[in-house]
Amino acid sequence: MPSTFEYTWDTPVYKGKTSFSTGLFIGGKFVDGSNGTTIDVINPATGKVITKIAEGTPKDVDIAVAAAHKAFDTVWGLKCPGGERGRLLNKLADLMEEHFDEYAALEALDNGKTFTWAKNADLGLSIGTIRYYAGWADKVHGSTIETGEDKLNYTRHEPIGVVGQIIPWNFPLMMLAWKIGPALATGNAIVLKPSEFTPLTALLTAKLIQEAGFPPGVVNIVNGYGNTVGQAISEHMAIEKVAFTGSTLVGRKIMEASAKSNLKKVTLELGGKSPSIVFDDADLDVAVNWAAHGIYFNHGQTCCAGSRIFVHEKIYDVFLQRFTDYSKSLKVGDPFATETFQGPQVSEIQFNRVMSYIESGKQEGATLHLGGHRIGTEGYYISPTIFTDTKPDMRIVREEIFGPVGVVIKFKDDDDIIHQANDTVYGLAAAVFTTNVNRAIKTAHALHAGTVWVNCYNTIYANVPFGGYKQSGIGRELGEYALDNYTAVKAIQINVT
Repeated sequence: MPSTFEYTWDTPVYKGKTSFSTGLFIGGKFVDGSNGTTIDVINPATGKVITKIAEGTPKDVDIAVAAAHKAFDTVWGLKCPGGERGRLLNKLADLMEEHFDEYAALEALDNGKTFTWAKNADLGLSIGTIRYYAGWADKVHGSTIETGEDKLNYTRHEPIGVVGQIIPWNFPLMMLAWKIGPALATGNAIVLKPSEFTPLTALLTAKLIQEAGFPPGVVNIVNGYGNTVGQAISEHMAIEKVAFTGSTLVGRKIMEASAKSNLKKVTLELGGKSPSIVFDDADLDVAVNWAAHGIYFNHGQTCCAGSRIFVHEKIYDVFLQRFTDYSKSLKVGDPFATETFQGPQVSEIQFNRVMSYIESGKQEGATLHLGGHRIGTEGYYISPTIFTDTKPDMRIVREEIFGPVGVVIKFKDDDDIIHQANDTVYGLAAAVFTTNVNRAIKTAHALHAGTVWVNCYNTIYANVPFGGYKQSGIGRELGEYALDNYTAVKAIQINVT
């Protein structure tokens, strides 16, 4: 019998409690892992253990896949009308609304993001995504195709079957919603692995899925590590599709596993080294505020972080001064404190990774303009960091850091900046700051990125597609486009002569 996680908060921003099972969620029930082992969940603000969760194994993945197939073949998939799937998704969204602040507190507890940011950003988009796809559940349809009076040709968009989903630690609840929303709306059954660093909101969601009345086996959640549970999902011969958000390195491994197993369909949302471009006619207040949001939001732990900030040489000095002042004003500290903007990095591993990049920047000759140090002695806090005087081949310019570390780079003209901005293996996002609409459109069209923001950054909506060019991924999440990831098109031809 798995243990129950119980926790009480008494903080300036939230007072409340939570209670849910720490087991694997398979076949509509919480169960222990087959090996009986557990994983420590760490509070990144203190470095101390919050709780232990059941550790899944490849054997548990097999059990979860069997439960998912049973549900898909008997009570879900084509056996469950779209209207009913939509009703269940809306019921889940209703229950999530009832636990709104509790969810935000859990995100702050095991991820380290601030309660305020989780409440004001993550929760609204997460629940909104579930509701958005609830609306799509009875609107997925094919079409008729005219080929002559003697034949009737039409298409059906059918659910793929059992899908695997592997989500990251940077936006635990949001990534869960982005994955399960379109998958359930189109009638697929799910085996999902949350990050071992941030499993708590996934387990609370499993409890609410149970309460909402989803048939057992439709959603299965298997806690575990990437090299065991994640690999088992990627290689499983009875999983027809896998969706992954995370690093490009792991994305390659998942594609390889798909190719070596059953050629399962793969969608990937991977890394980035996104440029923010500040032209000489930009509104500096707008550019400074949004560029800072682009790199420091979620402690720099976003795939689309605007970590390369290109500034026209005419305004470089004034922008750098104002950007520096803004960066200094950001409060780093307790995620449950009222004024905190930036909490800790998610783990000791991630903290050490970011600090190693800061050291690399110094060793390669860049100027450490601001920050670059640990804050405090407890937890994984890093000060907002700015490098200048960089060169294009430096690691801090070319590689994804995934922390509050930006480089501010000078450019001369429009042609020069397009070349510099596109000089990366990634292509997830970009931003353009200018008051000239023609320049904005021309630049946006020239950038090799899946999303281009103009005079803003990190604004994401459930109905707008998100995904990358180049090594930033395959496929799109959100919007109508995501439905294609979870359906198979069948053509039916009937001889009517």
